[in-house]
This record gives sequence, C-alpha cells and structure tokens, in this order.
Amino acid sequence: MRDTPLTNCEKDFVKKSIAENRRVDGRQPYDTRKAKITFGVDRGSCQVELGQTRVFAQVSCEIAEPKPTRPSDGILFVNLELSPMACPSFEAGRLSDFGVELNRLLERCLKESRCVDTESLCIATGEKVWSIRVDVHVLNHDGNIIDAASIAAISVLAHFRRPDVTVSGTEITIHPIEEREPVPLSVHHMPLCVTFAFFEQGKYLVVDPTDLEEKVMDGKMVIGMNKHREICTLQITGDIQLEKDQVLRCSNIAVVKVTEMTELIHKALDNDRQARASGRKWGFAESISTEKVTSNQMKGSEIEMEEAEEQASALVLSDQESDTPSDIIEDDEPIVHVLNKGVGSIGLGGASQWNMDEEEANEMESEAKSKLTGTKSTHKKSSAATAGDLGDESEEEETIVLGQDMKIISQQEQQKSQKMQTKTGGVKKKKGRKHTKE
Repeated sequence: MRDTPLTNCEKDFVKKSIAENRRVDGRQPYDTRKAKITFGVDRGSCQVELGQTRVFAQVSCEIAEPKPTRPSDGILFVNLELSPMACPSFEAGRLSDFGVELNRLLERCLKESRCVDTESLCIATGEKVWSIRVDVHVLNHDGNIIDAASIAAISVLAHFRRPDVTVSGTEITIHPIEEREPVPLSVHHMPLCVTFAFFEQGKYLVVDPTDLEEKVMDGKMVIGMNKHREICTLQITGDIQLEKDQVLRCSNIAVVKVTEMTELIHKALDNDRQARASGRKWGFAESISTEKVTSNQMKGSEIEMEEAEEQASALVLSDQESDTPSDIIEDDEPIVHVLNKGVGSIGLGGASQWNMDEEEANEMESEAKSKLTGTKSTHKKSSAATAGDLGDESEEEETIVLGQDMKIISQQEQQKSQKMQTKTGGVKKKKGRKHTKE
C-alpha cells in the first residue's frame, strides 16, 4: 500500500473506468471483494481478509463495577487501532481524525444497536459486572477498513466464551475453563457495515471501494444494517448531495450484501465448532495452504507438488536411460576447442566467426572434430610407446637404502654408481698397461 498522492493521469483513469462501468481490479460496480474469516486457537480471536485489507480482532473480559446510570448492565468497549504497519500515514499511539471517525462509527454500529445483551453480563446488581473489550487491529490497509472491522468485531463476539460464575450470597466464584465450560455471549443480531463510494456528485456509485478509489471519490455513505432489514447506523461524508431514491437504492443493495456476509460468518463459526468437536486441527496456521507453488501474480495458477515431483522423476529417469557419450558434439551445442590436455574453451580462443558462410562454418566444425580424434589417437600412441619402452627395470621393485651420509639412495641410483665405478676402473688399468710397454 502506498502513501503517495495520485497524479492527475491516475485520477482520470480511475474516473473514466468507473464511468464505463468498470473498475481497476476487474469488479463490477456492485461487486464486493472476496472475504475470508479465520478463527484462532484461543476463543475470541479472529482475522478477516477483505481483498488486500486485513484486520485482526481480539476479545478480552474482566470484572468491573457497573455504571451508576445502568447498575444491572455490563460494559462493552470497542477500540480500533491504526498502526504504521498497515499504512505509513498512520501514527503509532495517536489517533488521527480518520481513526476517530472509524472508532465512533464502529461503536455506533455495535453498542447503540444493542446487538449484545449487556444485561446477561451482570453478576451482582450495582456491584460486579463483566466488562467486554473488543480490540481491532488493522494489519494492512487497502481501502474500506470499516467493513472489515465490523465483520471482525461481530464474528469475534460470537466466537468468544467467558468464564462461568456462581453467586452464593455475597461470595462470587469464577470457575476456570478446566472445571466448567465457558459461557458464550448473548448476541441478538449481527449488524454489518456496507460502504458506498460516489463519483461526480453522486452520478456513479461503487460498493466496497479500494484505497485507490477512496482517494478519487467525492464522498461516501456507510450503512450499518442486519439481515432483518434494520438500519443500525447511517453516515454520509464528503461533498455530495444525495436524493431519497439514491439512499433507498443503496439500502436495498446493503440488504443483499449483509445477508451474504451473515451467512459466511455463520458458516465459519460452524466449521470452527465442528473442527473443535471432532479433534481436528484449527487456527490461523491451519488456514494457510501448504505444499503449493504459486506465481507472483494475484490470480496465478497453482502447481501441486505431486505433479512437480512426477515431472522431476521422469526427467531423471530419461537422463539415466540415455547412453549418449559426452564426446559427441551436436549441431545445436557450442563447439569445444581443445587447447591442451584437460584444457578447453567454448567460443573463445578460436578464429573469429563473424559474417562467416555456412561452408566455412562447416569446415571449422570438421577441423574441430578432427583435432579431437587426432588428440585421442596421439594420446593412445604415446601411452603405448611408453608402455613398450618399459624394460626389466620398470618391473623391479624400488628399494630405498640409507648411505653413510644418511641420505636416501634408491636401488637404481646404486646400480648407476656401480657401473660408473667399473668404467673408470677399466680405463685406469688400460693406461697402466701402456706405460709398462713403453
């Protein structure tokens, strides 16, 4: 997600595509992005993905004193955090005007609609009640945060379980999860937000805008509604003026979207309940698909590992079965020039082949092949000659003798020295005989 402002060309492109009933990501004006709901291992944790927008929600509870105006009602607190991890423009530990707007809108959608029965959270009237806190963290911002946050908040409230409590007189006993089954919250209905973006003073309308469309839009309208066609909240922001027919058309579209999303939430809750009951694995780690290689594209084709392994084994078998020697030079392969024993070159060290005819190229190839065969034959002849020159001396074992000077003397050197001594002795005898004759 980028934080740089859009150029005029980008704005014109987005507006032109919307005017032609097309969107940048390929959706129709009334289509929403694909939603995915995943529950964690612990009760009360949920992650929602709405396209590239990702939100994480966590529920916690504690015992607190009730408000003086409502002594028998529990407390429901909702908090939405925008971190720099989601978008560089968000500041850590400080809510901007955009963050305050989202927090108030989410509180109105959940608290003022009375979707959670707060009277069931009372332990002792005027003394002890349950305080439920919903924390929503935005992990990635790609537009329409309020819709993803509302889905995550209501889903995590339906998934949460609080500890069971026993009251006997003035004593209050909180049973841990190991002793008693936790108690679910009483959720009457599921209010969800649906965002509509308007362009050119309300002339064009799109549902579930992305970050790129939010930067170009003139204004937006957020409708909080449940599947019973009850409007829980309504907010219009921006420089737009809408007519009554436009608001009614948006409300009719919101009914369809809320009904589909409510069914998706119930289906995700049922799947999590069945996985926990049957002992199967569940959680965020199990929702990640493994043993698949995907491309860098968003809609790339997936390749299963089994097919890749079969293809690899087939290639290995074909290589093993082929008995073609490596010395054969094919036409498609580059010519190897043998410069010396154990030294060769490819494409370098030979004559230049720039702008050569086919005949000259064929002559160069034939010369290279003849050189290869010639070097092999000469190598064989030289090896045979060396083998033939070896006499009796090569077959004798070489022994090492230490001389008087403690130097290592081989047997061959001893024989050579003896021969030299005999030759010198013979010459001296001949000279002595000549002297006596004279």
